[in-house]
Amino acid sequence: MTPFVPDPRNRDFIFPDRPTDGLTYLSPDQVQQFNEAGYIKLPKALGTDWLQRLMADIDPIEAGIGDTTLNLDGGRSFRYKADAISFARNLVVHSKAVRDLVTSPLFAAIGHDLIGPDLRLYWDQAVYKKPEKARIFPWHQDNGYTFTDPQPYITCWIALNDATRDNGCPWILPGIHRLGTLIHDSTPDGIRLRGADQPQIEDTAICVPAKAGDMVIFSSLTPHKTGANISNGIRKALIIQLMPDGLCFIEEDGKRIVKNDPVLNMLIPAHDKARA
Repeated sequence: MTPFVPDPRNRDFIFPDRPTDGLTYLSPDQVQQFNEAGYIKLPKALGTDWLQRLMADIDPIEAGIGDTTLNLDGGRSFRYKADAISFARNLVVHSKAVRDLVTSPLFAAIGHDLIGPDLRLYWDQAVYKKPEKARIFPWHQDNGYTFTDPQPYITCWIALNDATRDNGCPWILPGIHRLGTLIHDSTPDGIRLRGADQPQIEDTAICVPAKAGDMVIFSSLTPHKTGANISNGIRKALIIQLMPDGLCFIEEDGKRIVKNDPVLNMLIPAHDKARA
């Protein structure tokens, strides 16, 4: 019996398995793993040239980032000290390298295979987890921040440098994405999936270390966390989230807000057009 509690807005949810034919980038086995476990890892998704371009843009931006406050529905607010963990958000506005990556054939193809042909950017940010002070980021679904319709979108977690067990690589709870959006509670470190404090949860968790340039892709419904950084270096990650065109925020009062800002939610060129 699952210890998790569905969000009241999550009614009669059935996870929309992606087809394993007609693929443009991923293999049928990778899509099948995504359907069943809620995540995949793409080794060496980005080469050295991409990593150098991205960090040349992102590092100076991150250096000017102060403490981050995250305000959520229901009056929830979380503050993160920049000397522990920094969030450089909406980089598509400030970084040509990030814009070029978001609109590249790579993301058009990944989005085609895991979402469909009509894509937008949902969110982007770089997260730099600083040594020693950065604690565990709790188990959560990305949908735990905002309920959406449709519920699934995808998170592409890119390691800009090696992400290890010691410096805060991702951990995944496989298969839970098929339950849809679940209830989250507030903690001093951020939102946490209700029921994730049960001891048996850690027995099913999968550690997903990533080399620089690797990409961990998971459903927005897949519970994940990152460990504490107990190393002596900064763990650097770039997060790019893709969604189907037409996705809406569903507020607690039922109000629907289409997420279609022309820049922050830019259209992703169709796969054939991006490849041309």
